[in-house]
Amino acid sequence: MIVRRVGRAEPRWSNPFPSNPFQDFERIRGEMFRFLDSYPGGYEASATGVFPAINVTQDRDNFYLRAELPGVKSDQLEVTAMERTLSIAGKRVAPEQAGVSYHRKERADGEFNRSVTLPGDFDGERVDARFVHGVLTVTLPKPERVKPRQISVKTA
Repeated sequence: MIVRRVGRAEPRWSNPFPSNPFQDFERIRGEMFRFLDSYPGGYEASATGVFPAINVTQDRDNFYLRAELPGVKSDQLEVTAMERTLSIAGKRVAPEQAGVSYHRKERADGEFNRSVTLPGDFDGERVDARFVHGVLTVTLPKPERVKPRQISVKTA
C-alpha cells in the first residue's frame, strides 16, 4: 500500500518564540505610518525628541556636543548648561509658500527642546558655543579636578 501526502506536513510542535520578538510591533508601526500617510491633510511630525540630531563626544580635556540645525537662525537658539545637563532650545521657521500642498512633510518647523545629561562634570563658566553652517558645536571643558593626571613614581 502506498501512502501519499498532499501539501506540506505540519511539524508536531511549533516554536513558541518567534525569530523576531518585535515583529508584531514593526507590523503595527508600519500600519500606523500607512494610516498617517493616507490622511488627506497630511500630518506634521513633532519636532520634540528627535530634532535636532546630536552627537556627544569627549576627549581628555572636553566634552563636545554637535547638533545639526538646518534652517535655524542663530538668534533663535538658546543653550543652557546646569550641573551635568546641557539643553538646546530654539525655533525653526519654514518659509511661507503660497499655493502649495504637501505630499509629504518630514521636516517639521516650530519650537524644539533637547536636553542631554553628560557622563561627567564640566566647567559651566568656560562653556563655548559656536554656530557655523547650520551646525552648533558646544565645547564643555572638564574641570581640572576630574582630568587624568600623570603621577610620577619615586624609588626609595
